[in-house]
Amino acid sequence: MHNNFFTVLVLAICLVSCNSNLVFSDYEPMANGKWNLDETVHFQFSELDSIEPYNMFINIRNDNTFPFSNLFLIAELEYPNGETIKDTLEYKMSEPSGEWLGQGLGSIKENKLWFHEKIVFPDSGVYKVSIAHAMRKNGDVDGIHTLEGITDVGLEIEKSTQ
Repeated sequence: MHNNFFTVLVLAICLVSCNSNLVFSDYEPMANGKWNLDETVHFQFSELDSIEPYNMFINIRNDNTFPFSNLFLIAELEYPNGETIKDTLEYKMSEPSGEWLGQGLGSIKENKLWFHEKIVFPDSGVYKVSIAHAMRKNGDVDGIHTLEGITDVGLEIEKSTQ
């Protein structure tokens, strides 16, 4: 019985992790599951097809110590020519019942969050993405210095299938 469970688990992981449209995937772990306000996560990529559309996702892994039902992020995409697009994003992380959204077994959930849909990267060179959290408690002007419960921040780019 133990062997069958292990085989099914490995097969499930392979099926979930295999994505032929995936062209970029990277994660940055947060030390001790804490994301500091002044800790911006950086990603770089290059050499993508200059006419093909892509979908970009921000991947967030959280555990049960994450104290909020939503997440605010500031994400910046810098083109090789220096042009920058900056977005303030809000994502729902749990149901009103407190049940976490996202995929995963156990206490870690992974949320695949839309960042840009059908985006084209026309310039050759290095593109840069920067992500910072922008969480605040209601009524507070200052941001939350240490956001608990975020274990990893990632970026994925997939070929658009539509």
